Amino acid sequence: MENDHKITVRTSRDSDVDAMLSIYRRHIRRGVEDSVDDSGTPEPDDLRERRKNLRNTRLPHLVAVCDGEVVGYAYVVLFRKRPAYRYTVKHSIYVHHQYVGQRVGGKLLQELIDTCAAAGFRQMIGYIDGDNAASLALHDRFGFARVARLPGVAYRYGHWSDSVMVQRSLGPGSTEPPPPAPLSRR
Repeated sequence: MENDHKITVRTSRDSDVDAMLSIYRRHIRRGVEDSVDDSGTPEPDDLRERRKNLRNTRLPHLVAVCDGEVVGYAYVVLFRKRPAYRYTVKHSIYVHHQYVGQRVGGKLLQELIDTCAAAGFRQMIGYIDGDNAASLALHDRFGFARVARLPGVAYRYGHWSDSVMVQRSLGPGSTEPPPPAPLSRR
C-alpha cells in the first residue's frame, strides 16, 4: 500500500462487522489455512453484541478506514469487573494484513489513549504476543512499559508462545485520587 492514502479513525458501525471479522479471522489463522481451529472465533452477531455492550458503557470501539474500506479496528474493555479496577482498561488492536506498517495501529492506539484519558481512565493494559516485534515497538513508541512476560501461556501455530503485558498511565495516572463519579454505566 502507498502512504498517500488517507487513513481515518471513527466509531465502528454494525455495517463494519463483516470487515472486522475478516481481519480478526486472518489474525487467528496467521494466514495458514486450516492450521488452527477457529470454531471459537466470534460470529457476526457476537461482534454486534460486543459493540452494543461497549457502546452502552461508553467504551470506545473504533475502526480505521482507508478509501472506504475498514483496514483495522480497536477497542477497550474494563481490565477487571470488580469496582476497584474501574479506572483501568485493556485494549486490543487488529490491523488488516495489507496495511501493517502503514500507521493504522498507531492511529487507532492514539485515539484509544485520547478517548480513554478524556473519559477519566487512569491505566491502559495490553497483552502482546512475545514474537510480535512490530506491536511491541508500536507500544514502546506510545509510552507503554513492558511490565511482565508470561512465558509459554499460549500454544498456537505448533509452538508455545509468550505474552508480554504492557501498561501505560493515562492522564494523572496513579499520582492523584480518581474522580468521585463512576466512569461508565455498569
